Order: sequence, then C-alpha cells, then structure tokens
Amino acid sequence: MAQSQADVVCVQEIKAQIPDIVPAHTPEGYKSWFAAAEKRGYSGVGIYSRKEPLSIRFGLDNAEFDAEGRMITAEFDNLIVASIYFPSGSSSEERQEAKFRFLDHFNQELDQFEKADKPVVLCGDWNIAHREIDLKNWKGNLKNSGFLPEERAWMDEVLKKRNWNDAYRCLYPEETEGCYTWWSNRGQAYAKNVGWRIDYQITSPELAPAIQHASVFKDARFSDHAPLIVDYDTPL
Repeated sequence: MAQSQADVVCVQEIKAQIPDIVPAHTPEGYKSWFAAAEKRGYSGVGIYSRKEPLSIRFGLDNAEFDAEGRMITAEFDNLIVASIYFPSGSSSEERQEAKFRFLDHFNQELDQFEKADKPVVLCGDWNIAHREIDLKNWKGNLKNSGFLPEERAWMDEVLKKRNWNDAYRCLYPEETEGCYTWWSNRGQAYAKNVGWRIDYQITSPELAPAIQHASVFKDARFSDHAPLIVDYDTPL
C-alpha cells in the first residue's frame, strides 16, 4: 500500500472480528472501516482510504448476507466505492443456492447504485469468471460453481444490459493468462498459472473514460488471490 500510494484499498475475506483488528493493522496515512461476519474466521470486508468519506454504509440490507459481512460502501465527495465479497458456491448445493440468492438481491443494490448522483466503483471478489478467456481450464469447469451458465448470464446482465464497465477488460479486452487473480492451492496451480479471473472493479457507465491503467500485482504473494490495481482519472 505504501508503494502503490493508492487512494482507496478494498479488501475481502478478512476472516477477523472487529475487536481483533487493532490500529496497527492500518498503514500510516490511511483510515479503515470493516464489516465482519458473525462467524469467527469467516468472510468479512473492509475499506482503507486516505480521504475521510462523507459516509460509510455497513452491509446491504439483507439479514442473511449482512451476517456474513459481504459489503461495505464508502461515499466520497465525487465517488462511491464498495468492497464486496460474493459468496462461493463450490462447497455444496446449499451454498450455491445461497449464491444465487445473493445475486438476486444484488440486482436491487445495482438499482440503487444506478440512482446515485455520482459515479460508482464496485471492487471485490465476485467469485464468477465471466468469459472463457477468464480462466485457464474453462472446458473442465462448465458445470462448476464460478463458471456456471446462470452466473455468467448474470454477469452479462450487469455488463451488457446495465452497461456497467469491467475496468480491466476496458483496457485489455482479450487478455488471457495475465488477467488471472485467483489460483487454487492444489496441484501447483499458481506455479503453472492455472488461474481464474474472479476479482473485478466494476464501474458505473460514466466512468469508462476515466479508466487509465489496470494490472494484477504479482510481485509478492499475499494469499490465493492477487490484488487488482486500477487507476482512475477522477477525483474522490
């Protein structure tokens, strides 16, 4: 964070309770806000910012998913930024059904964001690879959570019908192996770059001209995900 000089940093799956997040966890020059899951060691999201927001919204007005710490939103003078952790459905049919419920509810969130009087950036782990070029082994994952036809169709609705922007794809519409942001811990997936692009910065339509640079940071490895960094030519 010190190297990138990012104005805003969004994190997901913090796996921490609020009392456990001590001030030392916030780098110098930043303030931080978190929405934790009720279950210990699970889920949770956060936002770090150099600038004080006008307001912070904790959750997405859904009891089931607010208990899992799935979204936190910061409103600034000229921009709205949300950190979001979409559920994974890979562990069971029950969790996949929960993921579908989350997608249904998130359509209402998108409706509200579209009514905002300022641009919006939705950052996070969406747990969906949108297109075949967004994962290495797409043929072997056609029936797996994260690449199901229903999930990909939902992303189509966001990006095509609603006309929101996938910031990375705005700059690199056909990039393949350099786009991955997540690798399984099994089978040397990281070493072999058998990855998925499931982390996004999705922006409201009017922000498209402001998307300047995008990259996946792999100089250091923090977890099974790699940070997605996007520069916008727009004020906070």
